Amino acid sequence: MKNPVCWIVLTGISIAFIQQGLPVRSQGESQSDNKQMDNITIRQGETLFLSCSQGDFVTHTAWLNRSSILYAGEDKWSVDPRVSLVTLNQDEFTIKIEDVDLTDEGQYICAVQTSSRPRTTSVHIIVQVPPKIVNLSKDLVVNEGSNVTLMCLANGKPEPAIVWRMVSASDDSLSSDNEVLEIPFISRYRAGVYECTAANDIAVDTQTVELTVNFPPSVSDGRDVGVTLGQRGVLLCEADAVPEADFEWYRDDRRIFNGFDGIEIEDDGGLSKLTFFNVSEADYGNYSCVAINKLGSANTSIVLYEIIEPTSSTLLQEMTSSDLEHTAFENNDLLEGPGAVQDGNSGTSTVFTPTCLLLIVLLHLLLKF
Repeated sequence: MKNPVCWIVLTGISIAFIQQGLPVRSQGESQSDNKQMDNITIRQGETLFLSCSQGDFVTHTAWLNRSSILYAGEDKWSVDPRVSLVTLNQDEFTIKIEDVDLTDEGQYICAVQTSSRPRTTSVHIIVQVPPKIVNLSKDLVVNEGSNVTLMCLANGKPEPAIVWRMVSASDDSLSSDNEVLEIPFISRYRAGVYECTAANDIAVDTQTVELTVNFPPSVSDGRDVGVTLGQRGVLLCEADAVPEADFEWYRDDRRIFNGFDGIEIEDDGGLSKLTFFNVSEADYGNYSCVAINKLGSANTSIVLYEIIEPTSSTLLQEMTSSDLEHTAFENNDLLEGPGAVQDGNSGTSTVFTPTCLLLIVLLHLLLKF
């Protein structure tokens, strides 16, 4: 027995031929030719064509897979509906297997019985499978400071390479060429979408995990607001927190509610607005904003102060004061001019009485108007 594989093939053919009532030549009466073809690589889901040449004086022929007969001549032995005969003539014997799967991988043999001796042609089929992620961590919600582990497992042939990365980050430290991504002491800035990519020579499979990081509120410094009496005033309070913070407003340790004394409180995500539609004297003062979630709280203070608008009387008073100062300056120049009377000893100008100075100022104002 020169070739065990050949013996198995011929035995399988012999069984087929015996069942069909055909004469079979014994191994001792013939010699066999064996030919090994190059491996065939095919992708999962494609159609595989298996073909071998016949030659002259062929009496019987068959295609086998791991000693199981697929076709013996025109007779189909395989129960697999994906297997079918394509061509059978004096020159060619071709079958096809549709929608190839990983289970179709292995050795295939075309056995030909001629009038003189048997001949076999064997070929090894390699089935490539695109990567598929089969086990991925679910979306996670963790508290800031926790240790996080993300897992990504994939199948495929060739074996796929796994890469983790944070979608929104430019920091390479958030990537990993491993099935596991470790994030120790996670901060709020590491929250976001993480992508697992499984790739081989065939294709790429990508899936994502969303990571939410809870943290206590932090409140921006409050900005004091100046408002004129009777006008509209708005105090703003902004907080960063996950989950979103609830807001509370206080005046002198007394909580303020929406609609209280004509005050409106409006919360929109991380922003709260306290609105006075008609500011009164009693509204001026110090206010506190408190942001709260399940992990903690933070607060800030904001002062609502009065802005006094100038009136006509105050404007006239300011104008009169300015004119008086300007006139006094001009008169002082006159007093110190060439016509001023100098004291012979001290060299100082003669001082006019207040009444005289007042008369001069009034006369100057009358001349202006």
